[in-house]
Amino acid sequence: MIFTPAIVISIVFMLIGMIVSATLRSRLQQYSRIPSAHNLTGREIAELMLKENGITDVKVISVKGQLTDHYNPMNKTVNLSHDIYNGANAAASAIAAHECGHALQHAKAYKPLNLRTKLVPIQNASGMILNVIMALTVFGGAFTYSVFPIDAVLLIICGAYGAMALFSFVTLPVEFDASKRALNWLESSGISTREELVRSKNALKWAAMTYVVAALGALTTVLYYVSILLGRRSD
Repeated sequence: MIFTPAIVISIVFMLIGMIVSATLRSRLQQYSRIPSAHNLTGREIAELMLKENGITDVKVISVKGQLTDHYNPMNKTVNLSHDIYNGANAAASAIAAHECGHALQHAKAYKPLNLRTKLVPIQNASGMILNVIMALTVFGGAFTYSVFPIDAVLLIICGAYGAMALFSFVTLPVEFDASKRALNWLESSGISTREELVRSKNALKWAAMTYVVAALGALTTVLYYVSILLGRRSD
């Protein structure tokens, strides 16, 4: 296997991502073993936070898997993994409140969230384009570049990675703001003790780091391909 700079970049950020994800899982497992003072499950936390913020049209449901928690603006559901849905600990409280933070963003028409939603189709299309280019390169590279000028292919690659990088960076304020809303509510409502707030903040910090790594990886990749394209044009 030839380790091109692009492959090296992918491997480096993949390894960093794995380390961050492993740390996040470790923190969640550690905190899940410490019962919360009020003994409220993630479902109860989510329902209470939605109710106190005047949101009555969002359902809280349980979904399969781990770290599959998310808010779906299409059907207005807060989807919590089994452990978070049924857990009564700081980890469950943090994740449940964070996903409700997205519901609050949706209800208040938070602009970065609206922008990210609009970018989803472009993000998906960019991923498909890159997969097609990779397949053509692997199985018919010589033929592909004899039909399509390499500069045109590089331009498409730059555009696709650029769209993915934009999506990743737009995601950052959305995630940080949801965590801020979650922690503010957990503190102001008195649901969490000071010690539980510290654990919740730490769990959400590591969750946010996964998005930071993804954004930096996407930016580094697009800059790499842009440098190649500019280098070819300057020759």
